[in-house]
Amino acid sequence: MASYEAYNYTQILDHFGYTPESYQTFPQRYFMDKSNWGGAQNNSPIFVWLGEEQDITADLLVGIMKEHASNFKALLVYIEHRYYGTSMPFGGEEAAYANASTMGYFTSTQALADYATVIVDLKKTLNAENCPVVVFGGSYGGMLAAWFRLKYPHITIGALASSAPLLYFDDITPTYGYGSVVTNDFRNASEICYRRINESWAMMDKIVSSPQGLLNLSKLFNTCQNITDKSALYDILQDIYDNSAQYDYQLVEAICGAINGLPGDADTVTRIASAAKLTSLPLPCLNLSPMTYPGWEWQTCTEMVFPISNPPGTTMLRPSVFDINSYSRECYSKYGILPRQHWATTEFGGHEIKRVLKDFGSNIIFSNGLRDPWSSGGVLANISESIVAIPTEEGTHCQDIIPSTNDDPVWLKEQRRKEIMIIQKWINDCNN
Repeated sequence: MASYEAYNYTQILDHFGYTPESYQTFPQRYFMDKSNWGGAQNNSPIFVWLGEEQDITADLLVGIMKEHASNFKALLVYIEHRYYGTSMPFGGEEAAYANASTMGYFTSTQALADYATVIVDLKKTLNAENCPVVVFGGSYGGMLAAWFRLKYPHITIGALASSAPLLYFDDITPTYGYGSVVTNDFRNASEICYRRINESWAMMDKIVSSPQGLLNLSKLFNTCQNITDKSALYDILQDIYDNSAQYDYQLVEAICGAINGLPGDADTVTRIASAAKLTSLPLPCLNLSPMTYPGWEWQTCTEMVFPISNPPGTTMLRPSVFDINSYSRECYSKYGILPRQHWATTEFGGHEIKRVLKDFGSNIIFSNGLRDPWSSGGVLANISESIVAIPTEEGTHCQDIIPSTNDDPVWLKEQRRKEIMIIQKWINDCNN
């Protein structure tokens, strides 16, 4: 990170209110890399990464920005999302996460306004008012990038939104969209593997209903803790299937290899346990304690309400139905607030997106890998000449924006080439 310099911008707590508390400030962290920048005098572009639900330092090696900075003579800027990393209001994470009153300023609209104020101030400081800005983001950050272009078109000339599921709200996307892609990934890897996973839930239910069933499952799966509730095991298994499909198709193949690789007399649950142990390495046991993400959990309990479910017969995953009432009760028990299920589409749109964006949107790239379950909520077809979709049959989550390697397949190189050509056109059009 030698070429990056860290800065703190004195950010206002509330961009949309005028109460005394609104004017409180906090240090918002951002990083800047000037090593390739052609300078304000040449109207050289500024590439801005919009931070998502993690510490911004994890994004400093984002491939597509860093690898093309020298060709574009671009200034690189990475802005951290409020309430993540060190960008904490109220003096630190403990105070910021204290309760719903302190977390109430933790919204996507506040985050977008943060980015806007940082970019405007930075351009003024650098005398770079005429330098075109392109914003980038992946996953939730990809949603932010697309929304930023729509909300602040006077600040950015275009946005690359990678793996952005901005249509996974309300009833725009079937609730089982995510699970159906996971299912297809496993089915394409192995029909037998898919069938065994599909039938395993009922078989495990049968084991649980027998005397000492939970203890027997604990031993079979070599869990780090004795299973006291079957849901703990089922949730971990579902996470294994979901994450392998989302991020690594080779892991899907490895899981199916473990399931199918046992002798022919092995029962289905034993095969599932074998695959689960494979994914637990290097740990000596299967940990049933789920990872916690308090920041993102708040966001999903407020406005990022993705109605994901797997109705019986639709996917290979554990049958489930999204119920906003039980979802709301769980959120209320955690934070004392209720989710606003329809706010994302009210604020940013999503319904009839082709008609709406064709009328007033421009210069957005929506990239998706169709092996990524989140692609089921992505924009997969061109909306206009300048709002384009670049889907790839074999791609996984945000694969186009991670660092490239010499072993990258031709289709991935071509996807990235298309993105760069489009961005170059935006900059040329702006400067001309």
